Amino acid sequence: MGAMALGLPGLVLVSCHKAYGATDYASFVDPMIGTGGHGHTFPGSVVPHGMIQPSPDTRIDGWDASSGYYYGDSLINGFSHTHLSGTGCADYGDVLIMPTVGRQVIDKQVDTLQNLPYASAFSHNKEVAEPGYYSVELDRYGIKAEMTATKRVALHRFTFPSTDEAGMIVDMDYSIQHQNNLDMALEVVSDTELRGWKLTEYWAFDQQIYFYAKFSKPFTNTLVTDTIIDTKGRPYARCKALLQFPPMKDGEQLLVKVGVSAVDYDGARKNVESEMAGFDFDGTRKAAREAWNGYLSKIEVPTTADSDDLKKFYTAMYHTAISPNLFTDVDGRYFGMDRKIHQGDAENPVYTIFSIWDTFRALHPLLTIIDPQLNDDFLNSLLLKAEEGGVLPKWELAGNYTGTMIGYHAASLFADAVAKGQNSFDVNDALKASVRAAEYDTAGIVCPPKVLPHVMPMAKYYKNTLGYIPSDKENESVAKALEYAYDDWCISQLATAAGDTATADKYAHFAKAYEKYFDPGTRFMRGVMSDGSWRLPFSPNASNHRNDDYCEGTAWQWSWFVPHDVEGMISLMGGRGKFTEKLDSLFTVSSELSGELVSADISGLIGQYAHGNEPSHHIIHLYNYAGQPWKAQELVDRVFEEQYRVDPDGLSGNEDCGQMSAWLVLNAMGFYQVCPGQPVYSIGRPMFETASFNLPGGKKFTVKAKNFSKENKYIKSATLNGKPLAEPFFNHSDLAEGGGLVLEMSPVKTDWGVKK
Repeated sequence: MGAMALGLPGLVLVSCHKAYGATDYASFVDPMIGTGGHGHTFPGSVVPHGMIQPSPDTRIDGWDASSGYYYGDSLINGFSHTHLSGTGCADYGDVLIMPTVGRQVIDKQVDTLQNLPYASAFSHNKEVAEPGYYSVELDRYGIKAEMTATKRVALHRFTFPSTDEAGMIVDMDYSIQHQNNLDMALEVVSDTELRGWKLTEYWAFDQQIYFYAKFSKPFTNTLVTDTIIDTKGRPYARCKALLQFPPMKDGEQLLVKVGVSAVDYDGARKNVESEMAGFDFDGTRKAAREAWNGYLSKIEVPTTADSDDLKKFYTAMYHTAISPNLFTDVDGRYFGMDRKIHQGDAENPVYTIFSIWDTFRALHPLLTIIDPQLNDDFLNSLLLKAEEGGVLPKWELAGNYTGTMIGYHAASLFADAVAKGQNSFDVNDALKASVRAAEYDTAGIVCPPKVLPHVMPMAKYYKNTLGYIPSDKENESVAKALEYAYDDWCISQLATAAGDTATADKYAHFAKAYEKYFDPGTRFMRGVMSDGSWRLPFSPNASNHRNDDYCEGTAWQWSWFVPHDVEGMISLMGGRGKFTEKLDSLFTVSSELSGELVSADISGLIGQYAHGNEPSHHIIHLYNYAGQPWKAQELVDRVFEEQYRVDPDGLSGNEDCGQMSAWLVLNAMGFYQVCPGQPVYSIGRPMFETASFNLPGGKKFTVKAKNFSKENKYIKSATLNGKPLAEPFFNHSDLAEGGGLVLEMSPVKTDWGVKK
């Protein structure tokens, strides 16, 4: 794992050394991008795919508290150690600490909405966020707070003013969005050591976390373990440690290292002792930055490029390596989906935070290029979770099935890895697990009864028995049906690879189910009732969040989700001419939305194309299939400029654990994979004059744009690995062995790539 954090084995380590020796790619990363608007990212310190994420928390409630931090806020509650990156739901915010000067105020805790009684004002002018490092001045206390991290341990450095009342609050009952604390404990181990445990029910129904903290100075303490009554008469249990330290001189520093574990107290302590012997803050910060440079150097673009483009690109790269997160302790133990502790292998760890509905589209395809071994590790984690919990997860969090979102897209991840020859897992195992996820079977799934209908919805029963999902029996029926059809195609691909002809034929038939929902009259995908009629009334602009036929979208966005059979979709719409006419209208119609509860996820609108949410992410590249590639080039360029900005509100929607950023990374390289499972890349418009993938085995694939400029957004001609390329597609195998794509750019649209 250590070598993986810095780069791939062998020759690629040379490239990594060059990255952080000669080029500091981390200097182009701005972790504040996405912390405003609805990006839901956090600015704190983390190493690639690290278990721990110390970061400031500024708000408790509301959608924009999903990561705990919101750029528009002016108060910091403290620094908790677990955070989700860019999700649309909230959880975590565990083990909050806050250094204090003077009397420690903890009342009135429950009478506040967004901030705790001991929160401090702060200014963005005195705030620094870099890969692996965060600092801020706490105005209320006159303290400078700094933090960095290893894979499993956070290290804080607090610089105090002169005071006889130096302290710290360790708050176990705090959590983002007031989660249900089922049990909590705090224990003073010695006058420099503290440990605690918490069991929480929220998005993750059974999330337990242990922590161990070691301080550089001795403390005295007061433990607060009481129950107070909120303004609505409800009891609220508190669990806090109020620590006091010896008098501090001006500029004197207090350091604390914090380890976490989902296993037990010993796991948290061993994580600290194994990864951090002392309190070397500067050395830890340097190592974290080197780890980030190792990851960021997997793609090299010219440092002389437009400064905003560099920041957008490398910040996007940064966001693609926060999740999934390490979940195995340094001794190899981890918390399984069966709610049991398992002895695993620290060198082959288990991961958590799988936002697969989002990340199957671009994040995992990106990893198949820049780090296929890590991607394979993630997929093996998913197979293990299926074995322990009874079924493949679709949104896994801290060893829990959440039942969030739709589809069973682990099948996509497996199919793509197999198609690219990158799987260490057995194809038959992946096929068996994927078929289990596609069938309606509630037996043997380890989750609470209230979660089970979301993990295993009746929609699968209807799909497999009736051949379609009646919209009067199941919410989001059209979105589920379209995603099931794609996932069933992925299963057919896995079955073909496994030599299982019967299963391949069965699921290839299911993959055609999308045809049932296409209404030739309106030329939209529509809800079909139990009696076979179309659901009425119908408006393609209408959205009723979580209570209509679509998922976080409308008919305008969802009618294009047939990535596995674009030619079939073109035929349904009446051929290329009518298809492109309809596709044109998507980008030119009014962006007005209607409905009882319009989904906030429908954002980043260009017409009715919604770049701020994942169902739209492949649509621009459909122009290549329809024979009008210059339109794809125009629109990719427009998204570069309009939907990604160097600003806290720089993302047009939730970051979603790396998916929003992975779209940018791949398209900035000049291409995108429309259909994971089919190893074909669709060419768009590169963001840089040159860009290179540093591939496994010391190989390199370079995309070069001749006559490059912001204005020259169209492609005049192309060569792939030295041979003329007449169509806007190439295969993964053309990239994997190294070589290059050369694009000659033009200021005016051309007929390059047009199907004859």
